[in-house]
Amino acid sequence: MIGLFDLAGKTALVTGGAQGLGRMIAEGLLRAGATVAITSRKPEICMAAAADMAALGKCIPLPCDLSTPEAAIDLAQRFRNAAGSKLHILVNNAGKTWGAPIDRFPDKGWPNVLMVNVQTPFTLVRELLPELEAAGTADDPARVINIGSVAGKNPQGLSAYSYSASKAALHMLSRDLAGDLASRNINVNAVLPGFFPTSMTAHMRSEEKVDPALLDKIPMRRLGRADEIAGVIVFLSSPAAAYITGAEIPVDGGIVGCS
Repeated sequence: MIGLFDLAGKTALVTGGAQGLGRMIAEGLLRAGATVAITSRKPEICMAAAADMAALGKCIPLPCDLSTPEAAIDLAQRFRNAAGSKLHILVNNAGKTWGAPIDRFPDKGWPNVLMVNVQTPFTLVRELLPELEAAGTADDPARVINIGSVAGKNPQGLSAYSYSASKAALHMLSRDLAGDLASRNINVNAVLPGFFPTSMTAHMRSEEKVDPALLDKIPMRRLGRADEIAGVIVFLSSPAAAYITGAEIPVDGGIVGCS
């Protein structure tokens, strides 16, 4: 009998899986038994991360810069070549941000953020539909998990206008895809992380101290831990979540639910 949270024999692709939240997610999937392919814009970082994570399971490095649709199409083909004809879990985690006060926020801060955060996830789903359909069954669908943000749900005062708009768009895209793909045995959900110790929060913390203004935003008064984001992704990828699609799940210490 398959364990409720067992991912043995499954294959996953985690974009941006070499660092930050993506690395936390990739390690969680590997620990649960999945084979995991990861991407990163920087080949040396991608290769080094995959080598490190090989201690946990099979980890396939697929360096790429997902800032164009063509790169996403190429990634889909490279995934097929490296991992085969089935994709059980696609985690669209790669993201880009831009922050500046509104009176200095440039027009160039929009196109690339929307491309990486919204269009690329859509293109990857479209291009990998054959592999997702081949992996999914009525009892255990394939999974698409889009990494959104609390910034796309509630205003966070970050002055990251294109980022928050793109994440709100990704949440809606996830719901549209969930409805369209349910009959094809593919579940689509969005996970909305709050504040974790990643490069995106580096300016708000030091090694030993987190900016009190940041903690004031979080009812639980702390940053998230790696196991807390990984656990949600493993759950959504596992047999335990086979009946969940079209959901938006905050992992944020109460920011969304308590406001």
